[in-house]
Amino acid sequence: MAITVTEAAASRVAAFLENRGKGLGLRLGVRTSGCSGMAYVLEFVDDLNEEDQIFEYYGVNIIVDAKSLVYLDGTELDFAKEGLNEGFKFNNPNVSSECGCGESFNV
Repeated sequence: MAITVTEAAASRVAAFLENRGKGLGLRLGVRTSGCSGMAYVLEFVDDLNEEDQIFEYYGVNIIVDAKSLVYLDGTELDFAKEGLNEGFKFNNPNVSSECGCGESFNV
C-alpha cells in the first residue's frame, strides 16, 4: 500500500511546516462526512501513533493511519493553482463517485 506526492504538493507542505515552525509532517486521512460518505482530512503531525505509516517524498513526510490507508491506497497528493484558486488535489483511484460540490467521495 502506498501514497505518492508530487513535487508541487511536497513543496507546499514544506512551506506550511516551515511557517508553523514545528511538525513531523502532514497527516492525510479520511473521515465520515458529506453527502457521498467520506471526506479527506489534512492536519499537521507532532507525534506519531503506533499504527501510522510514513511516506517520504522530496524531504516531506506524509503520515497515514492504518484505517485511512485502506481508502487511500494508490492516491497521489498534488497541489495546483487554477486561476485565483489553489489547493491540494487528491487523485484517488479507489473513488467510485463524488458529490456534486466536491467535498466528499464514496469508494
